Amino acid sequence: MAETKPNDQKLHITEQPITLSNWHRHVNWINTSLILVVPIFGCIAAFFTELKPVTAAWAILYYFWTGLGITAGYHRLWSHRSYEAGLPLKIFLACVGGGAVQGSIRWWSSKHRAHHRWTDTVKDPYSVRKGVWYSHFMWMALKQNPKDRGRTDISDLNHDPIVVWQHRHYGMVILVFGMLFPMLVAGLGWGDWQGGLVYAGILRFFFVQQATFCVNSLAHWLGDQPFDDRNSPRDHVITALVTLGEGYHNFHHEVKFTPSVSVESILTYQFPSDYRNAIEWWQYDPTKWSIWVWKQLGLASNLKQFRANEIEKGRVQQLQKKVDQKRAKLDWGVPLEKLPAVSWDDFEVETQSGKALTVIAGVIHDLTHFIHEHPGGKVLISSAIGKDATALFNGGVYNHSNAAHNLLSTMRVGVIRGGGEVEIWRRRNSDKAI
Repeated sequence: MAETKPNDQKLHITEQPITLSNWHRHVNWINTSLILVVPIFGCIAAFFTELKPVTAAWAILYYFWTGLGITAGYHRLWSHRSYEAGLPLKIFLACVGGGAVQGSIRWWSSKHRAHHRWTDTVKDPYSVRKGVWYSHFMWMALKQNPKDRGRTDISDLNHDPIVVWQHRHYGMVILVFGMLFPMLVAGLGWGDWQGGLVYAGILRFFFVQQATFCVNSLAHWLGDQPFDDRNSPRDHVITALVTLGEGYHNFHHEVKFTPSVSVESILTYQFPSDYRNAIEWWQYDPTKWSIWVWKQLGLASNLKQFRANEIEKGRVQQLQKKVDQKRAKLDWGVPLEKLPAVSWDDFEVETQSGKALTVIAGVIHDLTHFIHEHPGGKVLISSAIGKDATALFNGGVYNHSNAAHNLLSTMRVGVIRGGGEVEIWRRRNSDKAI
């Protein structure tokens, strides 16, 4: 009887190796068509389509509209609830956001909330730990294993009629606002139907896609981490320029607490958040300023900001962490609590045996190899051998610099038993009698 082979059909396709016979089953063809195949045709068509200046200007304007649909709409409004928008603004953002051709609000926000809740783990849908290119677009081009899906609460999105409408009719939204609308504006406006479709339609949404994808890849790979370095998000001006202000990602991940568990909490939204990505006035964040302008026009309200005091706490804590890491690499001498306790009589005996020992603030220092290097001369330092030179060192002869104190600490060899402040310090910190 022939041996029965394992039935690969019982395994999800992602659990099967990619081969010449099954590679096509690994591909998410809908996503791949929208982010690769259609843009490739657009690039080819561009060689046969004249780019008129007015069409180029319209493509750039619509690029910013659709980009804001993602950054101000999909991201800061629906994913994080960092502000509230009136119905006209929500309809505008849902339409132009759909024109960016990156999925529906419901789908996009669900993935993004999972990304925040499960950052850098296997449940992060676009974890940079799986590679920069994976986080940029391969996570969409390849099918994903449902077992690795990070669960999040999107009940608030399911109760939003604009989100529900856009999700149900998303194919139409792509067609209308991704291609037909920009083509109609160019066609009816100045007779450039083909240019409107190619440049303001296909190539425009291709560039918006790639710019937004940089938030998932570049923003987790390039830049600094001024608030927290435990995970991958980073701040960099280049990413901000590419993504309409979404490049200050370390700050963003620090203050955006994504709703994920309690339905009651999500409906009242008691989570700290911030409508800004750039908190300094000089940092590039057109999305922030757009939201602020909409508030002045009465289109947006309740712009949330994380408390400045807590922001500065995070910045100071990260600075302290970096200082501590750098400090640990330097020679600060033997810690006081690890130095042997020596009586004064034993100290004098050691000095008489030929060692150049002196006491400063209750700590014994061996100056044997430093006598000839002393900037003040050999005579001055020799006069302190075998004595308590605390007063001399701290102003009696010369009020030594911070550098001198640091250098002296590397020469510690012991502490005097009953040596005043050192004895007290040792007792308080080690709880031991010397």
